[in-house]
Amino acid sequence: MLPDVDWTRPWLAPFAVSASLFRQTDLRMALNARAGALRNAQGLPLRFVPQSSLAEGVAYESHIFATGQVPTRDNLHDAFNALIWLHFPETKRLLNRLQAEAIARDGVRQIRGGLRDAATLFDENAVILLTCDDALAGALAGFGWRELFVTRRDAWHQACTVVSFGHALLEKLAQPYKAITAHAWRLRAPPDTPPDRLDALLAASLAGAAEAGRLAGGRSFSPLPVMGIPGWCDGNADPSFYDDVTVFRPGRRLPAAPG
Repeated sequence: MLPDVDWTRPWLAPFAVSASLFRQTDLRMALNARAGALRNAQGLPLRFVPQSSLAEGVAYESHIFATGQVPTRDNLHDAFNALIWLHFPETKRLLNRLQAEAIARDGVRQIRGGLRDAATLFDENAVILLTCDDALAGALAGFGWRELFVTRRDAWHQACTVVSFGHALLEKLAQPYKAITAHAWRLRAPPDTPPDRLDALLAASLAGAAEAGRLAGGRSFSPLPVMGIPGWCDGNADPSFYDDVTVFRPGRRLPAAPG
C-alpha cells in the first residue's frame, strides 16, 4: 500500500477523482483498469508494469516508447507519474516521444541537454500557469513576486491559476515546505479550461515550442515557489511571507514566450 495522501490539498484537486487508485492493494492492476484504451506515441496500448520489465541497459523512456509499458514501482513517485499519464495522456505521449528520440539520436549515456533536458524537467517538476493576462505572466517571468502574489492577489483563480504536472513535484508536495520551486510553463488559456481541452492545448504548446527551438533546457521555464500561490499555504496570507529572498529571489530577465 502507498503512504496516505491528503487529497484535499489544492495542488491535488484536479486529480482527486483518482484518489481511490492510491488505496488499492494492487496499484498496477488498478491503473491498467483505468488506462483502458490509452496508447503511447506509437499507438501501442499503454500498460503499467513491474519495474523488472525494464531490461538492464535499456533507457526508461525508450522502453515506454518501444513497448507502451510504463515500469511502475509501488511508491509515490511512480504512482504520481501514472496519475499524470491518466490525466494528461496527450502531453505525456509527446514528452515520451521527444525524450526517446533524443536518446536514439544522442545515446542514453550522453549528458542531457537542450530539448531532452527541458522535456525531463517539465515531466518531473512542471506546473502550468493558465492565464490570458499578460501582466500576470510577465510578473512571473520577471520575478515580480509582490505584484504576482500581493498586489494582484485577487486575480488568482479568477484571471489565473496553476495546475500541477510534474510527478516529482507532487511527491515533494506530499510533505510540503516553503522552498519547493516548480518550473512554470505559461499557457494562454482561461483558468477554467476543461481537463481534456487543457491536455490538448498543453501538448500543442509544447510541440510548437519544441519545433521552434524554444524548448531547450531550464531557461525555457519560469521558477515558481509554489507555496506562494494563494490558497496553497495558510502562511502566505501575510504579505511578509514573500519577504524571504532565499525563496522569493529577486531577478530580472526577458519574459518567456507565451505558450
